Amino acid sequence: MMQESYRTIEAPAITEFREKASKFLGFAFPVKDEAEIVFHLNEVRKIHPKATHHCYAWRLGFDMNLYRANDDGEPSGTAGKPILGQIDSKGVTNTLIIVVRYFGGTLLGTSGLIAAYKESAKITLEECTIIEHKITKEYQLIVDYSIMNDVIEAIKKCKIDLASQVYNDSNAIINISVDIAKTAVFKHELFARINKISMDEAMLIKELSGLKISEI
Repeated sequence: MMQESYRTIEAPAITEFREKASKFLGFAFPVKDEAEIVFHLNEVRKIHPKATHHCYAWRLGFDMNLYRANDDGEPSGTAGKPILGQIDSKGVTNTLIIVVRYFGGTLLGTSGLIAAYKESAKITLEECTIIEHKITKEYQLIVDYSIMNDVIEAIKKCKIDLASQVYNDSNAIINISVDIAKTAVFKHELFARINKISMDEAMLIKELSGLKISEI
């Protein structure tokens, strides 16, 4: 069955948690790619340059196959792994959690560190609103002006997101975002709306004069 959506966090969040004089600051960020992850990591490090550790974990991709956990100097497996565990417990992807630790003078031990980083990640994610995000594909339409109004009206009636429009001398270039569940039939839905014909009739049409559709 085709995956049509994924769960992620809606907006960034920040929390503070203390354990035996150590201060743990949790940061959550929705992210789209590794470049955004690097940006947020660098920003947090700039804001907290004197922190003892900047530990983090992230998961990316609709299929949730991309991930990383980093202990940043803490004993192996005591920071990044429990942070990642909390991300996975929420079933979210495209999510970065950073936990900044200011050492308070008291050693927490292996089990104490695992519990502290887990708790910081947990309360940070609890501050986030989790949303269901539809997976989409992007398409470009090159449209003759003779059918421009019909195409725009058809896009609206088909409830397709119109991302951008560019007009030149000979035609218009329209970028649209289509739910992945609709990608197999959206062209024929447009054809049916534009030509004011049934869906069965539209299914027999391979292309429409004055309209070129290509995946971006």
